[in-house]
Amino acid sequence: MFWLTPLVWSFTRPAPRFADRTAAGQALAAQLTSYAGRPDMVVLALPRGGVPVAFEVAQALGAPLDLVLVRKLGVPHQPELAMGAIAEGDVLVLNDTVLRDLALTADELAAVAATEGRELLRRSQLYRAGRHAPDLHGRTVILVDDGLATGTTMQAAIAAIRIHQPAGVIVAVPVAARATVERLRGQVDALVAVVQPERLSALGFWYEDFTQTSDDEVRALLRQSR
Repeated sequence: MFWLTPLVWSFTRPAPRFADRTAAGQALAAQLTSYAGRPDMVVLALPRGGVPVAFEVAQALGAPLDLVLVRKLGVPHQPELAMGAIAEGDVLVLNDTVLRDLALTADELAAVAATEGRELLRRSQLYRAGRHAPDLHGRTVILVDDGLATGTTMQAAIAAIRIHQPAGVIVAVPVAARATVERLRGQVDALVAVVQPERLSALGFWYEDFTQTSDDEVRALLRQSR
């Protein structure tokens, strides 16, 4: 007599993913409803990927939408790895661990910073088209991006906003590495992340569609929000 051993299948529950940045923004906005309708509120997006997310947040909260211009400083030959970030207002944030571990020189850092500084200026001229950056003094600012991996660019954004003495700074993202959330939480008044995985190897994994946001899309969403 033969006995058939039943097969036992083990299924791992798939991690939640967003259809695209619009869907991610809608999910994020649902967690920010306590801020809706406040007259002192302004939503600032980190371009480019943060703009479609922030657009949905601003629409849901009835808040104006604008930008905080930030650029990651990628390691030479490894541009996805951040050694720092720059933001408007001559803000520079460095990742000392990366700089030390890879033995990067001051000249290498300066070369990347110069290149990204030119891109920062290009975006400022293109996106703002002569408009001034918003007055943030005494206002509550929600900083929005499409996700946080190391959080280096968001640190630069926070530093750039703090210069203007806002009433409060809130970071809001669809997905963020749990370690980054813990590290940044003490730098802001509140931090909201819809999904907080233990490991976050690539932001694109958390989106079905992670197509790069174009300059034209950024400009169109800013016009629509106004």
